[in-house]
Amino acid sequence: MSLLRASLSDNPSRSMTLMVALGLSEGGTEVSASWISGAFIHIARLWPLILLAKLCVMLLFNLPLYYGGVGQLGTLAAMLLIDGLLILVPRRLWFQRRMPHIQNWLMLPMVFLSALTFSLWLGGVPQAATDALFLAAVPELAVVLLAVCIFGDRRLLGISYFLGALLVSVVEKAGMMQVGLMASCVIVMLIATVRQATADRDQAIARHQQDLRAQRSDRLLQEHERTGRGWFWETDRQGCLSYISDTLAQSLNLSADALIGRAMTEIVRQGDKKQGDGERTLGFHLSARTGFADIAVCAAMAKEERWWSISGQPVFNEYGQFHGFRGSGTDLTEMRRSQAEVTRLAQFDSLTGLANRIQMLRSLEQAVADRHGKPGDCTLMMLDLDRFKTVNDTLGHPAGDALLRQVSQRLQRVVGEKGLVGRQGGDEFKILLPGRHEQTMIAHLAQAIISAVSQPYMIEGTAVVIGVSIGISACPQDGVTADALIRNADLALYAAKGDGRGLHRFYSSEMHADAEDRRQLEEDLRRALAADGLHLVYQSVVSSRTEQITGYEALLRWTHPTRGPISPALFIPIAEDSGLIAQIGEWVMRTACRDAAQWPDSIRVAVNVSPTQFANPGFPSTVVNALAAAQLAPERLELEITESVFLDESDGTDSMFARLKGIGVRLALDDFGTGYSSLGYLKKAPFDKIKIDQSFVRGASIKGSRNSAIIKAIVNLAEALGMDTTAEGAETQDELELIRQLGCSHIQGYIYGRPMPFEDVVIRHRSVGTAAAASGFKSSRPERKTMLRTISVHHDGHVYTGRIRNISATGALIEGLWNVPEGTLFAIELGDSQFVNATARWSRDDRMGVEFAAAIDLVAMRSAPKSLAG
Repeated sequence: MSLLRASLSDNPSRSMTLMVALGLSEGGTEVSASWISGAFIHIARLWPLILLAKLCVMLLFNLPLYYGGVGQLGTLAAMLLIDGLLILVPRRLWFQRRMPHIQNWLMLPMVFLSALTFSLWLGGVPQAATDALFLAAVPELAVVLLAVCIFGDRRLLGISYFLGALLVSVVEKAGMMQVGLMASCVIVMLIATVRQATADRDQAIARHQQDLRAQRSDRLLQEHERTGRGWFWETDRQGCLSYISDTLAQSLNLSADALIGRAMTEIVRQGDKKQGDGERTLGFHLSARTGFADIAVCAAMAKEERWWSISGQPVFNEYGQFHGFRGSGTDLTEMRRSQAEVTRLAQFDSLTGLANRIQMLRSLEQAVADRHGKPGDCTLMMLDLDRFKTVNDTLGHPAGDALLRQVSQRLQRVVGEKGLVGRQGGDEFKILLPGRHEQTMIAHLAQAIISAVSQPYMIEGTAVVIGVSIGISACPQDGVTADALIRNADLALYAAKGDGRGLHRFYSSEMHADAEDRRQLEEDLRRALAADGLHLVYQSVVSSRTEQITGYEALLRWTHPTRGPISPALFIPIAEDSGLIAQIGEWVMRTACRDAAQWPDSIRVAVNVSPTQFANPGFPSTVVNALAAAQLAPERLELEITESVFLDESDGTDSMFARLKGIGVRLALDDFGTGYSSLGYLKKAPFDKIKIDQSFVRGASIKGSRNSAIIKAIVNLAEALGMDTTAEGAETQDELELIRQLGCSHIQGYIYGRPMPFEDVVIRHRSVGTAAAASGFKSSRPERKTMLRTISVHHDGHVYTGRIRNISATGALIEGLWNVPEGTLFAIELGDSQFVNATARWSRDDRMGVEFAAAIDLVAMRSAPKSLAG
């Protein structure tokens, strides 16, 4: 409102005087002064009637135009001239461009002179022509009345004309009574003029303010429509559109004229209970003539689905008669799409498009819900990708995301319509199979998933190989709630990963003890690392030609304060999963270098490097710091690296090799032939040695074994590349002889002694030097596997709990049963319904060696569920 007031007056202190209201002074207002100048053009158009009236009066009273005399002729000419100006001047553009009060000042004298000249001309008529005063006044009054009618509400002009017409007659012929009568008339006319002028001005200002508001509203509405944020509509009494915004019409690919006359409900789709019954609600309000707001409706004429929010109010006139509806609307399409996207994101994983954690949990809860008092049947698979973290760390997160998308596509292809595939988060997935399924079918599906996921991937031009481990639980046998099934499938997944990864395991009740034992071991391992509870032992590496010790491999050991020695095969995977492997690896590096510095200069030390350490850009600095702290020559340190570091084949791998070789350390390829890479990396990786895995060495001397051919091929390959070879795991004399015949340059195994603590190594060097002597069985015995498995021992109707430490096809080492007599017969439960008869062959304290009545299948043994000792 302040802006409006400012527009009405350029000087708020100026008084609104009588002269301003009469249009005789500039009012400082920008309001169009139609009450002042608006009638001037109309007066000019009607003024010829005044001339005609004057002529008619002369004819009616038989008054001649000219009686002789120059004065009377001049008066006639002046009258005609002034009347001509009144007809022509107001029509001119220069006059119309003048300020209203100036126009008024120009019109007032012309009107006054027009009446005065007419009165003077009548005054020059001879007395014979006018017999009485009354007859002389009639022509003047007639013309004055006509002029006042033409002036209309411009009463100030009427007063001017009135004064000009009667001034001569009053001055020459009237007495005091006539003068008083005329003065009274002028005063009354002046009062009426002032009041009318004031009212006209106030009305003009009010109209101007209303026009400004209307113009402003129109501009705002047009701008609102133009921006597309909303639109407007109007209907008649029958509910047919009488106005519709062009914005809405354009969104329907129609013109506004094409929509005018159609019923409002025709442009809205029929109501849908699932999508909101907006059309029916809109029709109800239109028929009931009641206001409504924000009714969501769907457009019926749009090519694509469009949603609107419509509001409206009925329109009534001042007599309460209904005229129709008027309202507005906004487009809800984008908001609806956003809501749909939010709903989709709330149920599906944004990266893979699979069901997310929330939807999987909801689906699982529905699958296990009670039906007629019984829980539902379903199977839950928990999947965890093996070696995914290495890909993510080396190739980067975008490559990891691309890999996850490809994995999800393979999972969907394998599972198909049989179940729901979802992503739990990270590299974990879930598969829900509703209904009851045979365990054999589930096992086949799990194996198909493992096979599909383990096929190579092409990520950014790089071949990547990963694996997957699967844990399986079923309802109702493994739990009747979603939480129980998830927990038990997770335990089965841990068991699959603990058995070597790339496997599937079904849940068994023994896995709870396994999980608890694993958790306890992780806590104990953290304490052992902080309290120096770990130690190293060293296994000799002997030259096959000179039988001299050329180095030692540092092996990590952990003696638990209550459980005794813990196998590295058990606690190293725990260290990798818990993230402790980096700290442990750094400790091993520093300790091995410090111990090796006290050996003869010809003796090297070999340290195993985990893929996590190798992928760390700061690993070369760790090596340099360990060498510097121990004052050990770099060529005396040998880093043993497994083939798994080549899974990504990225530039970072080549860079790491170059940095390590730049330090001067030796590099050995460990466990050759057991990884997942091709031989292509050997032509560019700067290895100094290839270590032949013990799985090829053991049993190589047995008749019919192909291992000797594999060893020979590896030796020939290494010689061609200028690399040394070390055969691991040699235990018997016949294996030693075969290794020498095949040309291996170095030998490592129990045949030359078991791993020793640092102190024993120093004592050995002082007593016998670096010479090595072979000692062991003449021929190979059945393969033994180290494990920690809880078993049940059945004897004479009693069941005892024991733990297997190692096992072969013909026997096992069992602990937990004290002073068992030699020759005692047992029935040992190795797994679910897997029994084997055995005989105790020796017993010391809580350990005993047993011989099986019949050979067992170790492969099947590894596939059975396993529990860690409690």
